[in-house]
Amino acid sequence: MPSTILPIEPARVFESLSVFDMFKIGVGPSSSHTMGPWLAATRFLKERTPDELEAITRIQIELFGSLAKTGKGHGTDIAVQFGLMGEHPETIDIESLDTRLKRIAESRVICLLGRHWITFDPKTDIVFHFDEVLPQHPNGMKFIAWAGKQPLQSEAFFSVGGGFILKAGETDLSPTPSVPFPVDCGEDMLVHCAAQSLSISRLVLKNELSWRSEPAIRDKMGRIRETMLETIHRGCRCDGTLPGGLGVRRRAARMARKLLGGEVPADRDEWISILKRQTHDFSVVLDWVSCFALATNEENAAFGRVVTAPTNGAAGVIPAVMMYLLLFCDSSDDDWITFLLTAAEIGCIFKKGATISAAQGGCQAEIGVSSAMAAAGLAECLGGSPRQVTEAAEIAMEHHLGMTCDPIAGLVQIPCIERNAFGAIKAITAARLAIGRDPSEARVSLDGVVRTMWETALDMNAKYKETSEGGLAVQIAVNLSEC
Repeated sequence: MPSTILPIEPARVFESLSVFDMFKIGVGPSSSHTMGPWLAATRFLKERTPDELEAITRIQIELFGSLAKTGKGHGTDIAVQFGLMGEHPETIDIESLDTRLKRIAESRVICLLGRHWITFDPKTDIVFHFDEVLPQHPNGMKFIAWAGKQPLQSEAFFSVGGGFILKAGETDLSPTPSVPFPVDCGEDMLVHCAAQSLSISRLVLKNELSWRSEPAIRDKMGRIRETMLETIHRGCRCDGTLPGGLGVRRRAARMARKLLGGEVPADRDEWISILKRQTHDFSVVLDWVSCFALATNEENAAFGRVVTAPTNGAAGVIPAVMMYLLLFCDSSDDDWITFLLTAAEIGCIFKKGATISAAQGGCQAEIGVSSAMAAAGLAECLGGSPRQVTEAAEIAMEHHLGMTCDPIAGLVQIPCIERNAFGAIKAITAARLAIGRDPSEARVSLDGVVRTMWETALDMNAKYKETSEGGLAVQIAVNLSEC
């Protein structure tokens, strides 16, 4: 019998993370390269006093490391402009993006936080340092504000994955509410579940009440669910070629029409009703799950509105598995809440014990984590015990270990979009394998695979960490005249 891999010995300083740290509504194509820099730009300006803001005559943004190397393809230069204007990824009118960017480029002026106009030329005021990396994280950026010829303020920020940002010198341990059942690793969670006779989702809900009331939790989770469903529906109705110059044609809409035998209804509820009446033939279910994942990440690649889950590049896995649960399983009305609560906690454990940043850990940190999250959520909804749920997450991650992040031309398209479909299918397989086995037979724990993932990330060559300098990215000749 193989020896058991022991769990991580966790640090005993607990970091509280909310469900809504894992699930955020925003704009594609990247949580670390789009949403993070966007929020950092806004934060830099909001931390200025009114007098300091009025004194600014020029702002320069410098991008380093992975942000520089794949920033064009990931829309980092676009994101910081909307961040400077004070727009928010969750609420901005995504149909207006192109028009507003064109206006800035032509006029060479921008309105800081919607209050103060300055001259701004994206071609010269956004600088890409391809060969420099700031020490704290591969996704580094600097904002420099000028008053005339005098530098007024300069600050560095880091986009650490999943839309999380840190200012230079900050740590992840920012002030958060005390929760009744602190969880930093899988074993913490299992101990609490056993002691309180709670499922993982109920444990997560009790902790989440430290931030907001249960009605507020349900309302906010409802918006997350609605955004996921709307993104899938929109992606299943949109044809065309994705932006960026790689010439990638959308496939989800064509798949959906073929599976339906006709057009996807404009009314989403009607469409879902039709899907529920379809055959549950294995090949049909498999194709729909892939279609849901592709639809989400095609929208993501087109600067559409998506939910980070836990990142934008991996945004299609969890919605696709949630749709599988709602359409093709014998699910109850509230199963989607159980699914998302459980999935979020698994994501938090990976963030605390490893990383959810591809610039630190390769694609195992994005698709791997999202697949583990989805597997856990599905396993609980299918009746799995807490230990079976953690085993589902472990199985899913185990079969993503070592996955590199090598986006062709720095675009979140190839291989990223298809990887979401594979991550979703692996999650379903992992959940079903886990609930069909006595968890005492498992030889690798969730904490063991978290530790292994982090060690693999540390060993991985930097060119496979979202730089487009290795793997598929250097094997495919492309002409990016549109970039």
